[in-house]
Amino acid sequence: MIVLGLTGSIGMGKSTAAAMLRRMGVPVCDSDAIVHRLLGRGGGAVSAIGAAFPGVVVDGAVDRRALGAQVFANPPALRRLEAIVHPRVRAAQGRFLRNAARRRTSVVVLDIPLLFESGGDRRVDRTVVVSAPASVQRARVLARPGMTAEKFAGILAQQVPDGEKRRRADHVIATGLGRAVTRRGLRRVLRDVKGRRGRQWPPRGYQPGRGNHA
Repeated sequence: MIVLGLTGSIGMGKSTAAAMLRRMGVPVCDSDAIVHRLLGRGGGAVSAIGAAFPGVVVDGAVDRRALGAQVFANPPALRRLEAIVHPRVRAAQGRFLRNAARRRTSVVVLDIPLLFESGGDRRVDRTVVVSAPASVQRARVLARPGMTAEKFAGILAQQVPDGEKRRRADHVIATGLGRAVTRRGLRRVLRDVKGRRGRQWPPRGYQPGRGNHA
């Protein structure tokens, strides 16, 4: 099974690319969606985050705005948050991979916004980076509700620069030239990996149904 790591800086069109891959029949594990579930009412990270960041849990769910205010431009706080969230996200990704392996799926995607920043590129077979011109990126991001130029700059400061992502990527997908161009690029990636044997999954010693851990 080939595991593709899909990533890209904020506003580069990663969600659009992930949706296209799903329509092509490729299973996609959405890390952002996992985080939302973990922080939502009754989520698996709520109690730990509440203990580490007093006042951010409201009615059994993490108030993301209040949490963001505590970790924004605060690297030690951000590292505390990541230490809580990242292992839980990886566990969910492991369950996704095990389920895909049981179904004998040939290609899957781990959609990970901070793929390079978190070292997730070491857990996939090929990296796929979505990229658009900086002017397009900025226009997309600043059009989001509640987004400001200052907040945008702060987010970019926490991410590996787009140029570095493109340099490290196995595949770069253009997302600023229209959806048809993006779709063709993704199809080329799938053709390129078709029939290849994955190095990451299944892990050594893995036997379906034996309680293995990803």
